[in-house]
Amino acid sequence: MIANFHEFISANDYLKWEAQQEIRYEYLDGQVYGMTGGTVPHNDITLNLATALKTFLRGTDCKVQMADVKVIFAEQGAYFYPDIVVTCDAQDRQARDGIRSPRLIVEVLSPGTAGFDYGQKFRRYRRLLSLQEYVLIDSETIGVDCYRHREDGQWQLTSYPDHGNRVELVSIGYSCPLAVIYENVDFIPPPNP
Repeated sequence: MIANFHEFISANDYLKWEAQQEIRYEYLDGQVYGMTGGTVPHNDITLNLATALKTFLRGTDCKVQMADVKVIFAEQGAYFYPDIVVTCDAQDRQARDGIRSPRLIVEVLSPGTAGFDYGQKFRRYRRLLSLQEYVLIDSETIGVDCYRHREDGQWQLTSYPDHGNRVELVSIGYSCPLAVIYENVDFIPPPNP
């Protein structure tokens, strides 16, 4: 993600302007950020999980969206495009402009966005009353971090560090081996020292 504007822009002006753009832009507290392109592993991971979730949720009240659907925090001054979002809200299923009540949000990390996804995005996402899980998937190596919203209001981290693990998405009653998420993903080997 790269910053595109250094001057404050209102949320209304952002929405009008972004609707006319060919690429996606996220918005946070008056600043607009252009979305950078992802790598092949990033795309493969997103497609693998979105496909598995769509199959699993077929026939339910939940809907899976990926990449080009924004999550709207109008009252909080933020609009984000997560890699995958699941909503089970009736109004969201018929929405045209974005999702307001996500149950599950997944971000596939890249080196340039990992800090933002763990930091500022998660701080905003946690404010959504509907959100039950926030999942961050590494695209450079195998690893998944899942934050679950507990009944006491705290967020609990569960890490899935290797292929032998099954990822549990409690918010929608889904689990799968990490191998499903990383199917046919080829990582670039680290350079030799």
